[in-house]
Amino acid sequence: MLAFILRRILQSFVVMAVVALIAFGLFNFTGDPVTFMVGQDATQEQRAQLRSDLGLDQPFYVQFGRFIGRAMHGEFGLSLRQGRPVSTLLKERLPATLELATTAAVLALALGIPAGVYTALRRNSWLSQVLLTVSLAGISLPTFLIGILLILIFAVILGWLPSFGRGETVGFGWWTTGFLTKSGLKALILPSITLSLFQMTLIMRLVRAEMLEVLRTDYIKFARARGLTDRAINFGHALKNTLVPVMTITGLQLGSIIAFAIITETVFQWPGMGLLFIQAVNFADVPVMAAYLCFIALVFVVINLVVDLLYYAVDPRLRIERLVAAH
Repeated sequence: MLAFILRRILQSFVVMAVVALIAFGLFNFTGDPVTFMVGQDATQEQRAQLRSDLGLDQPFYVQFGRFIGRAMHGEFGLSLRQGRPVSTLLKERLPATLELATTAAVLALALGIPAGVYTALRRNSWLSQVLLTVSLAGISLPTFLIGILLILIFAVILGWLPSFGRGETVGFGWWTTGFLTKSGLKALILPSITLSLFQMTLIMRLVRAEMLEVLRTDYIKFARARGLTDRAINFGHALKNTLVPVMTITGLQLGSIIAFAIITETVFQWPGMGLLFIQAVNFADVPVMAAYLCFIALVFVVINLVVDLLYYAVDPRLRIERLVAAH
């Protein structure tokens, strides 16, 4: 078990290094930040001086080495747009993104898994048909269109909910939250639904498909022949085995919630890291873009490691295979 964890951690470091190299390399071709900082009227001497002050006149490998060295200490240099430490900017935006992503993930799991189980067990009911129809729309419609439609209905026409912003927040040191204020909770409703809808419908359809497959297996038929109740069969045997392959997809989707929050945060002007990334792209702010991509890669790496450990804990076949291999 320890060797497995150490191997996965080593692989994670390699992945992070490759992602950092690719991100830093690609984003250097997004534009010249000096042009945005000094404008079109600046002289060549002024441009050269600013480029030298920022270290942009150094070779690529020198700039990348400096970026990695700072990243190892939790620093990513200065934002070329705001002139502030990138780590400070990310720390300021992190609570908003995590608050939105956590709420969306809870909605996706709390509604997606029960809906998938219900549509598998009650395939011919009218509610199952409604849920499948809604799930088809949730998968088909792009996220930005869903957000715009929700804004049109609940913010513009009905006037029930705010259309942008995070509302009033409460601070606990550097951490801020809108969970403790009425305006913060109201501002969270539309973006969290928008962000969770695709993930929720995907999880629902995946759970339904896996549940139907498991219910057709021989051991479920044997369990019915033994006289076990439907509740024991469906939730004690079928659901447990259904969730084993679902965990991988679900874990990746939870990472995607944070990654895809860029679109939702842009539509609702949610002051999170995704909106910061979009603003950095418009300004060719390479340190912010590279740091954000490295953060997203870290999220996926951690989630994959957790999913692997859950596999090991849930599926006894993996433990048996490792014991056999060890001997």
